[in-house]
Amino acid sequence: MAKPPNILFVFGDQHRGQDLRCMGNSDVITPNFDRLAEGGSLFTNAISNCPLCVPARGSLITGRHPLSHKAVSNDLPLSTDEVGIAELLKPLGYRTGYIGKWHLDGVPRDKFTPPGKRRFGFDYWAAWECHHNYFKGRYHRDTPEVHHIEGYEPDFQTDLAIRFMEENRGDPFCLFLSWGPPHAPYQLVPDKYKAMYDPSKIALRPNAKDPDRQVLADYYAAITALDWNMGRMMEALDRLGIAEDTLVVYSSDHGDMLWSQGTTKKEQPWEESVLIPFIIRWPGRIPAGRRADTLLSIVDMPPTLLGLAGADVPERMEGADLSKGVVGDKMEEPQSVFLYLPMPAGQANAKGIGPWRGVRTKRHTYARWRDGSGWVLYDNEKDPYQLNNLIDDPASQDLRSRLESDLQYWLGRTGDKFLAGEDHLRELGLGELWNESEKILGGKRPRWIR
Repeated sequence: MAKPPNILFVFGDQHRGQDLRCMGNSDVITPNFDRLAEGGSLFTNAISNCPLCVPARGSLITGRHPLSHKAVSNDLPLSTDEVGIAELLKPLGYRTGYIGKWHLDGVPRDKFTPPGKRRFGFDYWAAWECHHNYFKGRYHRDTPEVHHIEGYEPDFQTDLAIRFMEENRGDPFCLFLSWGPPHAPYQLVPDKYKAMYDPSKIALRPNAKDPDRQVLADYYAAITALDWNMGRMMEALDRLGIAEDTLVVYSSDHGDMLWSQGTTKKEQPWEESVLIPFIIRWPGRIPAGRRADTLLSIVDMPPTLLGLAGADVPERMEGADLSKGVVGDKMEEPQSVFLYLPMPAGQANAKGIGPWRGVRTKRHTYARWRDGSGWVLYDNEKDPYQLNNLIDDPASQDLRSRLESDLQYWLGRTGDKFLAGEDHLRELGLGELWNESEKILGGKRPRWIR
């Protein structure tokens, strides 16, 4: 049996898919991400099913939707009944590691996640539950001792990743590297990258309303800082002689509205919130220089990686194994992906956004509220910046009905009763955990408006 590939899965936090040069944004400087895409395949319809940190990360580890893995909102832990991708790779001889932001073990956000089940198969560990101070980074190893990082956190984390690859190049390895940027605070990026951007010269998206140009410049600067570190890892793979044997992915957990549609952050169904980068390279196995419009969502990523590695994909995984399509073979592609926010977090609650569900096809985006009233319907082919909401357009009601049928399919397939968020908590037995997280974080119980 051929040796399975090394897997280097790298993801930024809140990096929207539009903001790479290879995705069409000529303002952002991303030569290494672009080079990665030239050597592999760029998926232009990669989607975050649930555009919120914890639910998305839970799906990335398990290949299951949040109502199944139970990390349905920020600061709720991933259920230890789940099986992670790292655990499933170990029978193939993989050495596993995780570096960076974890955000899957509940509260408090500085808690120590000990070796064992709560790491879901990751043996090497240099992670922190959750923080966003990129010049005062911290991490745990295998004891509660806090290790402090000098300098810019992604630089140090990349150093650790390169060292991990050096020490494990003789075995197949699976390393997940989770960078904190370009997530806010946007200004926390080295000055040398900030100097590369003039806020006054940044082109604005046509749907952006009164944006803070300095924030946009800092966001781009953080992406360029990550790009430099991506380049360092690609050089390390070449130097170690393992580039041909390594499957490299770059992605994100969700996007960032950044004043598009007049709003900010995530937890919303618009493209800036749900579209994420997905670049995948495996020389000689994955077509180079290809742009693929296949729908690929976060819940599909674990089964697809397992398929590429030659591992069995367990039936409990709810995502699709798209490995055949990734290597360029013909396969039946998904016709839609499921979008949802079962339990809004603080930012959505502050905006008056309650639970919603929707679907994204290659051409359309549709989302609605629990009471059946519509929220958004867009033809993304004719209206790529989603400026014309068709939800109440009489001529679009047949389309709305077809997309509602797609939504009903997903609700049925996943057993989603589309309850109010607090009712989901009660049904999943998470009420106590939610109360604990609210108490520790000092938040207030959300009040649902729909």
